[in-house]
Amino acid sequence: MADEAADGDAGFSALPLPPDQVGLLEGLTTTRAIRRYRDLPVGPAALQAILFAATRAPSGSNRQPFRFVVLTDGPNAERAKALLGEQARRLWAAKETTDSYESGSGATPDSPKSRLARSMRSFVENFERVPVVIFPCLLRYRAPNPTEGASVYPACQNILLAARALGYGGVMTGWQHGVEAELRELLGLPDEVFLAATITLGVPVGNHGPVRRRPMGELVFEERWGEPAPWALDPPGTDHTSAGPPSPGGRRKG
Repeated sequence: MADEAADGDAGFSALPLPPDQVGLLEGLTTTRAIRRYRDLPVGPAALQAILFAATRAPSGSNRQPFRFVVLTDGPNAERAKALLGEQARRLWAAKETTDSYESGSGATPDSPKSRLARSMRSFVENFERVPVVIFPCLLRYRAPNPTEGASVYPACQNILLAARALGYGGVMTGWQHGVEAELRELLGLPDEVFLAATITLGVPVGNHGPVRRRPMGELVFEERWGEPAPWALDPPGTDHTSAGPPSPGGRRKG
């Protein structure tokens, strides 16, 4: 992890970027959603590097409308984490029932569905203890439109990848929905600011590793929709998942 040496009473100093622990392609293909964290802080040096990476993200016309509110252990952090924790537990309880996480493959202890459920339960039950909460925001300069997320969500991915590079982990959620009014008042967000996501960061319990997705041939087309590209072949040893979006009839594809 990044060197956490502090300057004490001398204040903070600009630091060079710390060395990566992983290469770019390895980081891109092994950055998992990390929901369980050790009771360890993410220090200023690491936050400086992670948020620097976030601010290097692309945006439309390079206007850089992204902004980030970072909470660690201050009074606003304590209140925000309490609000988010209550909302996270409500939303997960509803999803656990709606998506039948305790039946079917969810009843098999080692199934991906069961493992995800355990991870989510731990996440929401211990939300108030997450070391860092980051609120990525979009400073709107025009009316909302379907493409505006392209100027904030790449920065969110940069946060997660930079955290991975330094030995940390995180996950992006939508837990702010339902308590946004309270969060906006607490954090002093102007009306023109869109609260885009809730990202948590910390030292992982467990490890990153290869992520499982559908085979490339199901996702990458050439020349025409639905025509798999002949070169869209996964590297040897790639593990896959059949998870996918719900079909029009309400059942999950695959």
